[in-house]
Amino acid sequence: MNHEQSVGRIEKLVSLKSQGVPVFPDRFSTNYELSEASRLENGTSAVRVAGRIMSIRNFKKLTFITISNIQGSLQLLLKKEEIGELLFKRFLELFDIGDFIGVEGRMYTTKTDEKTLRIESYDFLGKALRSLPEKWHGLNNIDVRYRQRYLDLMMTKDTQSRLLTRSKMVRAIRRFFEDEEFLEVETPVLQHTSSGALAKPFMTYHHSLDTELNLRIAPETYLKRLIVGGFTKVFEFAKCFRNEGVSPQHLQEFTMVEGYAAYWNYEDTMKLMRNMVLFILDRAFNATTITIQGSTIDFSLEWDVISFRDLIMRETGIDIDLYPVVAELHQETKRRKIELDHPDIETLGRGNYIDYLYKKTCRPKLVKPTFLIQHPIDLSPLARANDANTALTDRFQLVVNGAEIINAYSELVDPIEQRKRLKAQAFLKSNGDLEAMEMDEDYLTAMEYGMPPISGWGFGIERLLMVLTDSDTIKDCVLFPLTRKRNEDNKS
Repeated sequence: MNHEQSVGRIEKLVSLKSQGVPVFPDRFSTNYELSEASRLENGTSAVRVAGRIMSIRNFKKLTFITISNIQGSLQLLLKKEEIGELLFKRFLELFDIGDFIGVEGRMYTTKTDEKTLRIESYDFLGKALRSLPEKWHGLNNIDVRYRQRYLDLMMTKDTQSRLLTRSKMVRAIRRFFEDEEFLEVETPVLQHTSSGALAKPFMTYHHSLDTELNLRIAPETYLKRLIVGGFTKVFEFAKCFRNEGVSPQHLQEFTMVEGYAAYWNYEDTMKLMRNMVLFILDRAFNATTITIQGSTIDFSLEWDVISFRDLIMRETGIDIDLYPVVAELHQETKRRKIELDHPDIETLGRGNYIDYLYKKTCRPKLVKPTFLIQHPIDLSPLARANDANTALTDRFQLVVNGAEIINAYSELVDPIEQRKRLKAQAFLKSNGDLEAMEMDEDYLTAMEYGMPPISGWGFGIERLLMVLTDSDTIKDCVLFPLTRKRNEDNKS
């Protein structure tokens, strides 16, 4: 904090208080949002708005003030002859950029054609003890943008727009699934196992129960338990946690939307997901055509569909079906001089190895909406095997601009086959594959009570927002991303 600036602002606060001005008022009644007021007819009176002062332009007998919030801004006019000398002088001497003000007045349009509120009365609503940076045209310091997101939201239009779009997206997704007769549910974050995905969990400890627990990596197995319990169509906005590496496309804490429908297969879900994406674009973007990486993509056109094997063969020349043993596949990638820089490449199971090969060589080239289907079964421990080829699964991923934004499949509902696959995953985990799944006896017990045919899906809100807003990094798509602790934060 700039000590001199802070002292000066505190002195102004004390002065306001000494003049009988409430410096911490409990409320201010408004009748318009700033964005609404800016659209009012000239002459509209008794307009009451409030906001943070973002600019002050002083002239001899009048002052122009701009106030704003996350949804808009409004210009105010303070004239000595209209407000009186006392209040005019008080504002000039004791108010600062960053302070909050509530005003009442009437609307007019300036000579420069800007809708403005002429102040007839004002209330002090809060003092900023720190100065906002000068000459701010959007926050350029990346570290500050993430550590002090409130400043970024206050000052950077792109951040405001993107994160408002996030809220619109969430509202649209809820509306879509409710209209499709899905019920919203909640399942546990603290779990005994890390089931539901291939990922390394965060671990914690429950003292009263004297047991180690994981923060969930996915809500999948609990949502499927609800299908066992009689629910037929469910979805959840689930906070998930994955203890994985930092990248522009990954968050360690993220929000997943996951859902399941009894009696459906993955092809039913493909139709649902296409309709959902188009609904989101309509509600949150008011368009089905958006620009991503300089390319205009019309989501209303037909989407490509390609198999995992065909995609890898197209981009690398490798037919993964010819290499059922991971060591042989590894030798073939080396022979073709394909560099895979995974630190634990030698310990990955075949499924995770193929997935890593795909992510490095194929995924970045998928720009238009593409359904990737027919994943290898060892990459999908919870998916149903394809009837025609049991080495593949009835699964799809939606990939747009090199990012997987939806993952879905026909679910495995055979408890005997599920136990066999989880045993194989547990073996990989015991041999060093940290992202392999562990045995989940409680879930297997639930399965043994019987499951109908099921199809399910999952997607991350942040990943979807990142793609649709053409953002450089997924950190831009969450309100408060995790950052490394600074040295000064460790000091007492």
